[in-house]
Amino acid sequence: MKVLVINAGSSSLKYQLIDSADEHILAKGLCERIGFEDSVHKYTRADGIDQEAVLSLHNHVEAIDAMLTLLTDRENGVIESMDEIIAIGHRVVHGGEAFNQSTIIDNKVLEVLRQCIDLAPIHNPANIMGIEACRQEMPDIPMIGVFDTAFHQTMPAKAYMYALPYELYEKYGIRKYGFHGTSHRFVTKRAAVMLGKPLEELKLVSCHLGNGASICAVKHGESIDTSMGFTPLSGLAMGTRSGSIDPALISFIMDKEEMSIEETTKFLNRKSGVLGISGISSDFRDLLKASNNGEERAKLAIEVFAYRVKKYVAEYIGIMNGADAVIFTAGIGENNNLVRKLVTDDMGFLGINCDPAKNISDTGREMDISTDDSKVRVLVIPTNEEMEIALEVKRILNL
Repeated sequence: MKVLVINAGSSSLKYQLIDSADEHILAKGLCERIGFEDSVHKYTRADGIDQEAVLSLHNHVEAIDAMLTLLTDRENGVIESMDEIIAIGHRVVHGGEAFNQSTIIDNKVLEVLRQCIDLAPIHNPANIMGIEACRQEMPDIPMIGVFDTAFHQTMPAKAYMYALPYELYEKYGIRKYGFHGTSHRFVTKRAAVMLGKPLEELKLVSCHLGNGASICAVKHGESIDTSMGFTPLSGLAMGTRSGSIDPALISFIMDKEEMSIEETTKFLNRKSGVLGISGISSDFRDLLKASNNGEERAKLAIEVFAYRVKKYVAEYIGIMNGADAVIFTAGIGENNNLVRKLVTDDMGFLGINCDPAKNISDTGREMDISTDDSKVRVLVIPTNEEMEIALEVKRILNL
């Protein structure tokens, strides 16, 4: 049962071909710089064979064609024909309030996704392009939309409503939506397996810490609050995003720096976060190196990031009246032991005790790094959003 997972960006196409029967990745690839003459197609098989080619991919249809050509290639492919692909799972960033779970994509669903473009103007148009390209190249294969926002549709109104005039919610859908839902769902299910308990009995704080980062309170398998909001800009300080700030700062910055709305939005999304604080990089590997070399702003950037994570962890344990585990995932969460240490230090009053010897490992593997007597387990769980999308496809189609 081979499922093709597609994650389309505005000028990129990321994919994985997964055998959903045994959860085995057969091949994966990335088409970059779509629309340019020097597009790059990177392809990797499960046996480790890599290929990279410079192509001229004018649009997503040509990228899909290049992908299928390699997947079915006699020497380098992993399937004999497209007939082996039983379904396609598409990552879709924003489904608004219309979708509280993954769904089969048809014309009506596509129209709703177009209506959500105002909510995700960068991501949804690219996701739609990927869907339309697949429909053109593979019209007979069922397609499933898996939404980053769907997992958070279980949040109660008291968690997702902003303290603004209610008619703005009614007119424009202004509310907290949350993101990274596919990742939070995957790692919380894995946590239940590691803890040997049903997910429906657990209280978990999931920390997806990468260049984009969010925290999620998952109670009995459902998201009840999350740090990202109407857009992925709010919440934690991130790689290049400011995270939550005083709203009055926006007009203040616009006035003092003589910026337009568009320039200010770009400033908050692409020039802020740990990059803005450090003045060095948004990559934590660079920040750690600089901090170790005595760069105080790099050290401060790391501390600001971890401090905000720590506050959300404590807050979410509070609203759930306890927790069974705190989960660290994504690039920073899986691989950065300093951030994990800064977040979990002095949290014993909440039952969180991290073992320094276990935490020192940066292998990015599944592990329990808490002390033996820690009431709240501290887990490192590598995320796999593509696998979760494949599993959602399998569930929706009853395969």
